Amino acid sequence: MLEAQAHERLKQLLDVSEGSGWPHHLTLTRLVARSLRRGDHSLFPISADNNCSWLLSLLVPVMLTERPVALVASEELQRRLLQRELPRLASVGLSRPLWQGSDPPGEAGLWLLDPGQLVQVWRQGQLGEHQLVCAEAEQLESLLRQAQAIVITPQHWDQLARARPQLAPGLLTLHERLSRRLLNRPLGRSPRLTIAPEDEAPLRLLLQDQGCLPQPWQRWLECGGSGWSSWAVADPQLLQWNWERQPLRPLQSLDGLLNQRGAVLVGAWMPEGQRLHDLGLRQPVVVPLHDPQRQEPLPLYVPARQPLPNSPRYGQHLLQECRRLILGQAGLSVLLIDDDPLRQALTSALAAEFGSRVDHEQTAPESNGVICCRWSWWLEHQGQLPLPCQLLLGPLPIASLEDPLTAARVEAARRSGRDWFRELLLPEALERLQQAVAGLRGQGSRVAVLDGRLRGRSWGQRVLEALEPWEPLERLLPD
Repeated sequence: MLEAQAHERLKQLLDVSEGSGWPHHLTLTRLVARSLRRGDHSLFPISADNNCSWLLSLLVPVMLTERPVALVASEELQRRLLQRELPRLASVGLSRPLWQGSDPPGEAGLWLLDPGQLVQVWRQGQLGEHQLVCAEAEQLESLLRQAQAIVITPQHWDQLARARPQLAPGLLTLHERLSRRLLNRPLGRSPRLTIAPEDEAPLRLLLQDQGCLPQPWQRWLECGGSGWSSWAVADPQLLQWNWERQPLRPLQSLDGLLNQRGAVLVGAWMPEGQRLHDLGLRQPVVVPLHDPQRQEPLPLYVPARQPLPNSPRYGQHLLQECRRLILGQAGLSVLLIDDDPLRQALTSALAAEFGSRVDHEQTAPESNGVICCRWSWWLEHQGQLPLPCQLLLGPLPIASLEDPLTAARVEAARRSGRDWFRELLLPEALERLQQAVAGLRGQGSRVAVLDGRLRGRSWGQRVLEALEPWEPLERLLPD
């Protein structure tokens, strides 16, 4: 049986390489082998702080099964697989035909696809009987949403006018009307400007009976309704804007992708309730494989009385606390803030205080430097940076309703009667928080949460629970 073969081969491999210390290697490889053999849907949440040490456990049954498997991976993960993990398996005789790109393989084997290629292959009906394996479950929705994005640039308007010259006057009028509405709006915290369905309606009416249109217009025309969100990214200096459209539920928008097809999802992710249903998995097997004992408590500093992020005093409070936390530190400090104006103002104020030590999203800081960055930048680049002595968290990474995609997802949750904050926005924020601090545990680094909502809102307790285990830092020196 596949489970027994995978268990034995992985055990031999771990004995030779002295393992990685992760306690669930054999459990994961048996569960993955079982899922591949049965062709069911399985989800295996992993602790966020083990640095993908479990990849071998996932790959061994993938290399042993005789069934065709499509491994969905980002470009970064593909590089790791091709340069490190797959050669390591090949050195002990574990290999099978490997295919890359969107052209369907000529024989059963391992087909390596990025999310964009998966979407393309599925739309062309070339995925065949391949089972899906994803080692980045925590990023799957985001990656598939971006892969399905429809982007319309000013050049695409010109191409459409040339392809349908009879529509050129109407297209020019509609484009000018949309441009006036969008470019005259004040930019908020989000660079995206919502394009409402009623704004799209005249253009959709103009194009609907025109037969086959040049891409991306044909795709834009097909992807309508409440399951999609539209926005513009404006450039006021050039008086131009790009039109972008993305699905709210990217897996469900690929209708039928998971029907009659096995799927294995592994990653630092634990969706619950409705969020699990949104993935489109059919009666999934969910087995959490978190570390049995979490690492050492995280030193956590949370001032007792802090203003809320929407308070006029918040910016000054953030500067004062950051100044106290940075002063006298010999190591790297990283400050996470998603609000662009707030982050830029704080970066300038800290640079006036600490000089060239302060950088904005820089991967080559001084040994006692200060990096001000977005949460997404930190999650993407933390592996390229030295270990910080402290992580300073500004407003918690709760998505803003000023963002059109977030607003559309919240509205869809409201229509279905869900608690959109506690079931949608808060769990996603907690996942980002756990990923952000995962590499600091047991390293002597401290975390400061400079958001008054942590103690001033009822849901603040869920944030503290997500950070467990932690030990409070009541006083800071110097003061």
